This record gives sequence, C-alpha cells and structure tokens, in this order.
Amino acid sequence: MKKDWVPTQDAFQRLLQWLDEGTDSGGERYLEIRRRLVLYFDRKNCFSADDLADETLNRVARKLEELGSIKELTPAHYCYVAARFVFLEYLRSSQHTQTSFDEPAHSALQTFLAGSPARDSQGESVERLHGCLEQCLKQLLAKDRELILEYYQGEQRAKIERRFHLAGRLGLSMNALSIRACRIRDKLEVCVRKCCGEA
Repeated sequence: MKKDWVPTQDAFQRLLQWLDEGTDSGGERYLEIRRRLVLYFDRKNCFSADDLADETLNRVARKLEELGSIKELTPAHYCYVAARFVFLEYLRSSQHTQTSFDEPAHSALQTFLAGSPARDSQGESVERLHGCLEQCLKQLLAKDRELILEYYQGEQRAKIERRFHLAGRLGLSMNALSIRACRIRDKLEVCVRKCCGEA
C-alpha cells in the first residue's frame, strides 16, 4: 500500500459515508473515529498521534477505493485493525527512536504551538525550550510559520475544523496538509535540539 497516497474528494466522501453506516452524521462520525485513533496512538506513547491517525484513515480510504466497500467488520473495528498495522510499522521505523532530550522537546513544541502555557517541574528548561522555539520559528519562511502556528491552534474538534479550513484555503488535501506540517515541525525540532544543545 502506498504511504504517500492522497485521498481524492470522492475517496474522502466514500470514507465519510462508510463510517456513517447509512446515516448522515455531517462528518461527526469521522471526527469521533479520528479522535479515538489519536487517543489509541497517544496511549501507545507515539510521538505523532495526529499524523498516525490521519495515516490510518488514509489507508482505510484507499482500501475502500480499491474494494468499493468493506463489510466483514464494522467501520470502527476495521479502523482499529488498520491502526494496529500502522502502529507496528511505527515501531519498526527508526524515526520513532528518540533521545531522552527529544521527548520534552517534542512535548514543549506541541504545547508552544498550541498556545498553551508550559506546565513542567523543570520550569527553567521549558523556558529555554520556548526561547529556542521562538528563535527557530523566526527562521522559518513566513508562510511556513503561519501554517504551523495555525495547524496547532484550538482543541479537539475546533482544531480539526481549523485544519479542514486551512487545507481548503491552501488548496491541499488533509493528508498533504498533514505532511507539510510534519515536515515543518521536523525542521523546528532539529533547530530546537541544536539551539538547546548550544545553550
């Protein structure tokens, strides 16, 4: 299965209809399944739970496009089966292997981008991380800085809706937006690690 496959509008609509199981939830069912997948990957201590949830739903959408329908399992059950495969690939990939410094850096990055106050017993180190984040954000192109800041604004449903609007405004699919945000975040993390290492 191609990892870089991007669902078309038709494929996304087919996914929404399949998740709704004959009733029109107006996208609520999709948001609920996605939220549960994010929680699933969070419980597994994955660094990019949002990205892994999106990857899972993209794979399900692709399978639906290939098969036309999936009837052997309920949509929720099928999504969890797909999520387990995504998780196993995540475990095998070298990208999830982080140094002890990376976890607080990643967490601080997510917190900072979401505009939430830092809550950490190591107040000084978080303050330094935030200083480095601000410095690294200034080094990004203005369009990348705007995208990454907007991508992490809001909570749960509001965040998802904001991302839908952002993708539409930029003429991107949700998957393409997620990939672009991931690349920008990766750049920021590298910059922050370097900055904090030099501090």
